[in-house]
Amino acid sequence: MARLESFDSIYQRACERKGGEQGLATRLPEVLPEAKIAQYSDAELLSELSKKVFQSGFVWRVVDNKWPAYEAAFFNFEPQKVLMLSPEQIQQRAGDPELIRHLKKTMAIYDNALMVHDIRVSHGSFAKFIAQWPCENIVGLWAELKRLGSRLGGNTGPYFLRSIGKDTFLLTEDIKGYFQAHKLIDAGFTSKRGLTQVQAVFNEWQAQSGRSLAEISRILACGVGDNRI
Repeated sequence: MARLESFDSIYQRACERKGGEQGLATRLPEVLPEAKIAQYSDAELLSELSKKVFQSGFVWRVVDNKWPAYEAAFFNFEPQKVLMLSPEQIQQRAGDPELIRHLKKTMAIYDNALMVHDIRVSHGSFAKFIAQWPCENIVGLWAELKRLGSRLGGNTGPYFLRSIGKDTFLLTEDIKGYFQAHKLIDAGFTSKRGLTQVQAVFNEWQAQSGRSLAEISRILACGVGDNRI
């Protein structure tokens, strides 16, 4: 493994590329405190989670425009009501021209409603489960979402977490390229070993800078490659 570049060097490079400290600051994501994340309703989180599943591989704007119709079709994403849908009703919604015709992603809404329900039973709410998860092992939460839910692998789970203000880094192409170029990983980005190595690097940069994982991730992406953040 190569010697780790200091976060200060990464930050200075990003500032140079993004118009100084002020220019870079405008691009940094917001991270919410644990107490605020815990206040989300299970319905709000199931809606956002489902939206991220549909946005994967689709134009995000198209999904956003159709989302009011999804809210109506899936009872504002109240998990208990979604779980009352029959397989035939789910298939009917998957063919609805007002929605997006994708059976497997539509079925994932039901599967993830079941995950949210089960976690509520064991942890009080899905929001509390997410809020209390330690960010120094955020890849562990990625793995749990993938294991317990449906179609939440890759960047779908992390993008969901980022969208609700949970502190997480993202593995964009620029960030993966940086890790490979600097020889900071000797395993695949989807393997437990590789993700553990990435987490350790981000934890070290966090110790150096005092910044959130989300900020570090964005600053790193702004300083390399094509700035795919």
